[in-house]
Amino acid sequence: MNRLKRGEPIRGDSPGGDGGVQCRMNMGMSDHLVTNATRASMSLGKVFIIDDEVHVRKTVGLALKQGGYEVLEAADGEEAIATIQSSSASFSVQAIICDLAMPKVNGHDLIAFVRVKLPSVPIIVLTGYPDVQGAASLFNQGVVDYLIKPPQVQTLLDAVKRAIKEQAVF
Repeated sequence: MNRLKRGEPIRGDSPGGDGGVQCRMNMGMSDHLVTNATRASMSLGKVFIIDDEVHVRKTVGLALKQGGYEVLEAADGEEAIATIQSSSASFSVQAIICDLAMPKVNGHDLIAFVRVKLPSVPIIVLTGYPDVQGAASLFNQGVVDYLIKPPQVQTLLDAVKRAIKEQAVF
């Protein structure tokens, strides 16, 4: 499974200058430029990003927005659960991107919750701590893709597109 290997990452300096991986997109503007006016009318779907690292949420969110998706964000599993529960029947996303190592409610517990509340929504795991055995277990729980931080922009967009397309088939 080639997604467990790191590719060319999205890179940049963190705002605090601590050398962390983060925020500048390595995309050609002509390939991914979508204006705010046209984005709403041509949305490819809404994606819920759940990650405790702000720079990851913002970077992944920017890539998805520039790829034509609407984005909803939560800082951890607890916030994601609260968002889903507060919207109850009206909550609608076409895919979820979820970190595993988060405070309060971790990704494993969040995935279990989502499988009960939103069984048809595809979940993509985005983690900085790859684990082949853990990945296999997650696939058995209904996770549709497993990406390693930092993902290549095109790898991320392809995973979301594939997840939404497969959801539409079922």
